[in-house]
Amino acid sequence: MKRFIYLISPNKIENNFYSDLKKVLKVKKIVFFQLRLKKFSLNKTIEIGKKIKTITDKFKVKLIINDKPSIAKKIGAAGCHVGQSDASFSSAKKILKKKIVGVTCHGSNKLINRAIKNKVDYIAIGSFFKSKLKPDAKKTSLKIIKQTRKKTRIPIVAIGGINDKNYKKLIHLGANYIAISSFIWNNPSLKPETAIKKFK
Repeated sequence: MKRFIYLISPNKIENNFYSDLKKVLKVKKIVFFQLRLKKFSLNKTIEIGKKIKTITDKFKVKLIINDKPSIAKKIGAAGCHVGQSDASFSSAKKILKKKIVGVTCHGSNKLINRAIKNKVDYIAIGSFFKSKLKPDAKKTSLKIIKQTRKKTRIPIVAIGGINDKNYKKLIHLGANYIAISSFIWNNPSLKPETAIKKFK
């Protein structure tokens, strides 16, 4: 079975998170796991990152650190994800050399074209649907996936409000991976390991 999920961590790492993560990764649909912690100190992020890396390694999932290439290097993660207000792609590449550096392009053709020119490792596009994680994110037209696919073979990660009801259309349009977070970690009606099984 092809792995097609780019899983993003919850904002808070509770005690039960690690056992939930093992159950979720066991389902073998996840390619990347992004650790996205905005409110933690550097040392705390490194500590959590090391713990998570032992789990992602076990399940052959690539650990990506959000925003901080130096942490990604320090803990030996597979790479780093940079937004438009974070470290630049070129500075992240300098630190991480041949490791993965993916870039957020929102719904902007200008940013997508720049990412293609820079030969980034993947292009994250969105938000396509209303997202709990980023409620203020600007909505993006679905057409942009098709347009980007025509321009490049660089993998596309579709992001924003993705759930078990809307993900298939993104893959049909040409997205290589779907990024999910809230549907797995903040789902009032499903446990994480049940939620992940909804993606076939």
